[in-house]
Amino acid sequence: MDAETTKAADLSLPQAFLLLATNDKDGTPEVPVFALRTTLAGAILAELELLGAIGLQGKHVRATGAAPPTDFQRELELIRGKSRPHTPKRWVSMLEGRAEVQRVYEGMAARGIVEPVGEKHLGLFKSTRYPEKDHGPKAALLEKLQAALSGAAPDPAKSDAQAPVAEVPDAQTPDTNAPDTIAPGTIAPVAKAPVSTAPDDRTTALIALLHAAGLLGKLFTAADRTRAGELSKDYWPTRAVEDELRMIRLAQEEAATL
Repeated sequence: MDAETTKAADLSLPQAFLLLATNDKDGTPEVPVFALRTTLAGAILAELELLGAIGLQGKHVRATGAAPPTDFQRELELIRGKSRPHTPKRWVSMLEGRAEVQRVYEGMAARGIVEPVGEKHLGLFKSTRYPEKDHGPKAALLEKLQAALSGAAPDPAKSDAQAPVAEVPDAQTPDTNAPDTIAPGTIAPVAKAPVSTAPDDRTTALIALLHAAGLLGKLFTAADRTRAGELSKDYWPTRAVEDELRMIRLAQEEAATL
């Protein structure tokens, strides 16, 4: 595994999502800002769930009591500290915001993956964009996602080269009437189990988040939408994201008609 692939593998779900949702050159979001913030909140919940720190119990998100190391300790303590549990959608609405987005960006900037670039507006207001500095992690993510969406299996040539072999003992007398009998002393490949092409849980969660944000089709124009839907089906953090985005869009449509 090279350095770029290692960096990509070490990314948290919020970092991976934000990296893929950001334009490489100018650091602007590839989706509307409200979709970026809302999906990032869902990615935080997904990250904590994958770490085993939280889970969905009935209709509510609850802390499990586990204390794995995480960059999202503040969010975990917030969930732990609530006297009354909340639904996933409620947590998405509570966690979404500009500060969360910037904090995740800064974590990637500290690792040299993106680079902060400040801008002034009318000489008074300052905003920061985070264009790409090291393309390796994003390229590795895209390759892994492409393989998951296409159901690609590992390189068969490499697998065959490493396949174990078995030798038929000389003492065994073959049945010459059997068409598939192997002569004594010859080498036969051992039957290999079918290779599973199902992606790991973290990759599946990332696909579901990209799908919810409306970004999957932009990144992979030829992606199998049916497979993408199957991979992301019934994933509670992204259901919460989709519900929150639906409410935001309805509010925007109502405001536009006033």
